[in-house]
Amino acid sequence: MSPKDAPPAPLAEREVKTIIAGVLLSVFLAALDQTIVATALPTIAAEFKGVDHLSWVVSGYLLAATVSTPIYGKLGDLYGRRTLLTIAISIFVAASVLSALAQDMGQLIAARALQGLGAGGLMTLSQAIIGEVVAPRERGKYQAYFAAVFASSSVGGPIVGGLFVDYLSWRWVFWINLPLGLAALTLCRYALRHLPVHRHPARIDYLGAAFLTFGVGALMLVLAWGGNLFSWASPEIISLAAAALLSLGLFAWWERKTPEPLLPLHLFANPVFRSAGGIIFFAAMSMMGSIAFLPLYLQIAAGASASGAGLLLIPMTLGIVVGSTISGRVMMRTGRYKFLPMVGMALATAGYGIFALTAANYVEALHVGVMAAIGTGIGMCFPVVTISVQNAVPVRNLGIATSANGLARALGGSIGVAVVGAVVAGALAYTAATIAAISAQIRLQPGETLTLAKLTAEARARILLETSPAYSTMFLACAIMTLLAFAAALLMKELPLRTHAHASAAAGE
Repeated sequence: MSPKDAPPAPLAEREVKTIIAGVLLSVFLAALDQTIVATALPTIAAEFKGVDHLSWVVSGYLLAATVSTPIYGKLGDLYGRRTLLTIAISIFVAASVLSALAQDMGQLIAARALQGLGAGGLMTLSQAIIGEVVAPRERGKYQAYFAAVFASSSVGGPIVGGLFVDYLSWRWVFWINLPLGLAALTLCRYALRHLPVHRHPARIDYLGAAFLTFGVGALMLVLAWGGNLFSWASPEIISLAAAALLSLGLFAWWERKTPEPLLPLHLFANPVFRSAGGIIFFAAMSMMGSIAFLPLYLQIAAGASASGAGLLLIPMTLGIVVGSTISGRVMMRTGRYKFLPMVGMALATAGYGIFALTAANYVEALHVGVMAAIGTGIGMCFPVVTISVQNAVPVRNLGIATSANGLARALGGSIGVAVVGAVVAGALAYTAATIAAISAQIRLQPGETLTLAKLTAEARARILLETSPAYSTMFLACAIMTLLAFAAALLMKELPLRTHAHASAAAGE
């Protein structure tokens, strides 16, 4: 092999660590903004008098972030991830400033949608960059760092947001992104200067991007509005569902025809890619579905306040960090990974099963421990899903394969919340009369609003007895989801983990 054809020398460890630091700050920025806004929403609604459209402050952000994820992955493959990550951070910071300056609900929703377009690239591009500069055999420990940063920022977001709302202004929820974003931008520009750029002459698949954006967008609206703003059988929801199916069908048809597809369908012929997508889809369904409704259960069962219920979820979050760390270290030492999601999903399934059997009899020590076990099991999947796919695809498809996993995670989470919400709402409907009768016995001062914290222990016990079948059904549904993820893990093909990074192997592919 001539010097011209030889692969480039691998990056020095110091250069790799600098790159890791840069992308971790981008991950922190994206994860923090998913939760920091939550505590500010009531204050925003009161100031703008727009409670009817408040959900769009969150939905607009998530919709834009979801549909832009695969587009960032493909563009990063074509034009270099350093350039695309710089653009994503810049859009995110600019939109944060516009959000902070918003004067009405419409302006805020538009700015949040623009912010979501920036956020869609932060997580996906960051993980793809790690996949490019770190060998799969060594990548597990860095994926654990990702999990730790994501979990800590997700837990800290509502706390920081609450402090801003209480002592400064809700606008600081967005102003905080300015110094953090500029720091991330500066660090990434510096850190990623060593990142190899593999340019491929190609045209952007704009039509495929349009089909995918419209299809996923319509599907997200079905999940956000179904059973909430409109009934599931309403003409609006049926029309949106039909539009989603038609657009996604056209996307699949077009991707087979176009010479440079946005999402190469041949990736689905890869058994690792298929299995990893199934694992992350069903794991995200169970995780997001349970997290969305566990706080209400804990307020009833444990008598916790809203903030106290949030604190009770910390063991699950810490479990995700522990599971990711264990999984990453085991992969690094053994080079094996198929058994890890199998063990993790078996642990999570058992945990949800225990919750289903004991929903009527809450014991704090037991249930906190079970939540930690569920988090550990789910956490064991995350490094495996990302690393196994990055190990199985060539560098030219690294970004789009990583972003496809991100899309599966986002869709799984959205569908999980919708499915679990429908299960809980349907089951609770049978107990509504009893709950109303119990609530009517609580004496309130004029103008005072009934909250769970105002209920006596006896009243909460009666409500828990009435609602426990609903929550048992919810936990059983989550157990079925993790069981499906276990089945996907069983079908996974295990390939030897490469000991070299994409950055040093690109010339040979």
